[in-house]
Amino acid sequence: MVDLRRFSSPKNNSIKCSNGSNPPIEHRQPPKADRKPKNHWVYPFFIGFHSCRLPRFSYKTGVLIHVHYGIFLDQPRMRLATHYPPTVRDSVFGHPMRCSLRPRAAWTSKFFAIVFAICTVGGSIENLTSRGLAAPPETISVDKFPIAWNPDSKLRVYAFLGCDCPVAKLYARRLEELRERFASRGIEWVGVMSNPQDNFADIEQFVQEMKIQFPILKDTEQTHAQSWKVTRTAEVIVVNPQDQIVYRGRVDDQYAPGITRSKTTREDLANALESALAGKTPEISMTEPVGCKIAYVRKPTPSDQNETPSVTYADSVVAIFNKHCTECHRAGEIGPFDINDTAELQGWSEMILETIDTGRMPPWHADPAHGRFKNTRSISRQEIETVRQWVRDGAPLGDLSKLGDASKLDDAGKPHPTNLSQDGWRFGRDPDLIVPMSTKGYNIPASGTVDYQYFVVDPKITQDRWVSAAQVIPGDPSVVHHAIVFIRPPDDAEFIGIGWLTAYVPGQMATLFPQGYARKIPAGSKFVFQMHYTPNGQATSDLSKIGLIFVDEPTVTHEVYTVVGIDQDFEIPPGATDHQVTARVARFPKDGELLAVSPHMHVRGKAFELRAARAESTEILLKVPRYDFNWQHTYEWTERIPLADIDTLEFTASFDNSDANPTNPSPGEFVMWGDQTWEEMAVAFFEVSRPRSPSGLPASQNNPARSIAARSNQAEGQTAKAGMSTAEETADSAATEYADDYLAKWDTNADGKVGWEEAPKVLRDFGFSRIDRNNDREISREELIQAGRSSAARNGSNRQQGGR
Repeated sequence: MVDLRRFSSPKNNSIKCSNGSNPPIEHRQPPKADRKPKNHWVYPFFIGFHSCRLPRFSYKTGVLIHVHYGIFLDQPRMRLATHYPPTVRDSVFGHPMRCSLRPRAAWTSKFFAIVFAICTVGGSIENLTSRGLAAPPETISVDKFPIAWNPDSKLRVYAFLGCDCPVAKLYARRLEELRERFASRGIEWVGVMSNPQDNFADIEQFVQEMKIQFPILKDTEQTHAQSWKVTRTAEVIVVNPQDQIVYRGRVDDQYAPGITRSKTTREDLANALESALAGKTPEISMTEPVGCKIAYVRKPTPSDQNETPSVTYADSVVAIFNKHCTECHRAGEIGPFDINDTAELQGWSEMILETIDTGRMPPWHADPAHGRFKNTRSISRQEIETVRQWVRDGAPLGDLSKLGDASKLDDAGKPHPTNLSQDGWRFGRDPDLIVPMSTKGYNIPASGTVDYQYFVVDPKITQDRWVSAAQVIPGDPSVVHHAIVFIRPPDDAEFIGIGWLTAYVPGQMATLFPQGYARKIPAGSKFVFQMHYTPNGQATSDLSKIGLIFVDEPTVTHEVYTVVGIDQDFEIPPGATDHQVTARVARFPKDGELLAVSPHMHVRGKAFELRAARAESTEILLKVPRYDFNWQHTYEWTERIPLADIDTLEFTASFDNSDANPTNPSPGEFVMWGDQTWEEMAVAFFEVSRPRSPSGLPASQNNPARSIAARSNQAEGQTAKAGMSTAEETADSAATEYADDYLAKWDTNADGKVGWEEAPKVLRDFGFSRIDRNNDREISREELIQAGRSSAARNGSNRQQGGR
């Protein structure tokens, strides 16, 4: 924090302050006593001129009077420099004023000050304070009504907003709440729209959707934003009736691009308003704004007519955007704007470059040094520099007639997957089955935190089906953070894995298995939708759905299913910056392959690393050095990884429970396993496959699969005649070990069984009912052994089992 209090005295002549583009994060005002002019007797004389009216061309002259008047009184130029916005100072002096604290007392300056004053006596000088600190004169709302100060008003809040900026939309509702909170205390509220891409129709729709009651200005020429050097939406500027800035910066500390805290810890704007209304100077008068960047429209110069831009959208940039951005930033998707809309593109150009430079876009978090992934979203350095040059040149569009259908093609000239279906399906055709998550939409509030929601639906699958492709389409992508769909099979069904079917995160492609690979859905299964919602400032409703592509069973050579690695026995200490939790995958098919992995932690998640141990060596299969809860990626390897020579699959999840983690809700608390966002998880879901027969041929070309009941009957007959075989003894031993391990992990009250209340939500929803065969809401040791035997039987006697 920078405190300018020590700079306020004219005696400190050796210090200079810069008018650089990055203001201090917090600026505490000096005491009023330090800011009083030394000679009070001259000020009333000149204040009379300030209340007069003069044609607008005299504005700069008036500023010069004010500045020279200050010099005449031996005032430090710092006070004068901060009295006017940088654009005004620079236009008067012809160069940036560097805020020198050394007084200038030349008699020439005094002489001109007096001359300028005499020349303007009887004229009409504009209110210089208002012109310098408040907005320019065109204060007309979008509904054509002038905005003038109410005589009884004590403060005015200018809020710079944007129709599509997610942060601005969140704060628009909060500003309306603050307006209601301070309704009877003499505060005026004015919204300012300075984005060039926000037209009047957009603004009117924004006002209606956000239910805003205060007037909105369309800053067509961006004069309001320029007068204060506003760079981002969601910035507020508070002025008093003397048009002095009381506070500027963010509304509070809850939201920022890519960051959402669970709650507000400091209400910067509200605190500033309370102080100002009480006649006090706010303790913190400046904070860093946090919204989307405002792109200033470049005014063409004569030299521009003779120059051809080196990079244009039509020639170079459209291909980069199609490759990396269009998947999310298009109509109907979660991206806040349509990157194919050239009418809005230039207004978003500065923000596009910033998100690329900071690594927020395209969203991808795997370390390229470990593993190759077919769904990677990394952008090359050359592509970044092309976008940078394009923005530097003013984001020229170029000859749009050259595009033709190019915007529908990827960089290889093939149809872009996002254009294959107008309904959003990315299969190349319509799904064979579409299942909505419910019969009606789920209502999401405008703000706050929404707990995970679970919806159970019957897809009415009457026979075993094999799925080769699956995709979840959110009903309202702007609020669906992620969705996972699980299979809940009937109790007596032949089924392996935890039941994962597919998942959705913003920008994730559809699940498409290789030819011959498919996932089984037993007849009579139900689907469980796990939905995570993030409010966006506007109350809405969501009705997500899943689409499936089926293949015939004889064509399936490999069955795909999901296994889980999990550790629930951890406790993260308060303030820990890098607490590590390590877990292993309990079982995986030794004759199978590893296709993909989905790490999962909550807001304290910091990093993730997956390792494969082979004999005496260990290989890092995936490293995520900066885990981001906002992006629940599934990492799909380009080449499937054989599991035959892997002894163990182990991962380490790292957590940051310190106050340096901006999303940490409570740095001072111990954190343990839990379903809610403010608790934590250390879990990873692994997509594996195994051949349906030792030869890898379809099951129809080998011995038909036997049901659990058939295998059980045959095993009982063999036992009665000849006793248990070695394989069966091994299976029983493994089942017993599985039961004991399960009880040790989940039986918290040590009563020899796992009750419904003891089981975590993830097990209750996706595994409890399959093990609890008598439906008494308790899992006994006998039921666990039976489940273990069934699992061993399903793996088949011809497949080598891994007990790791």
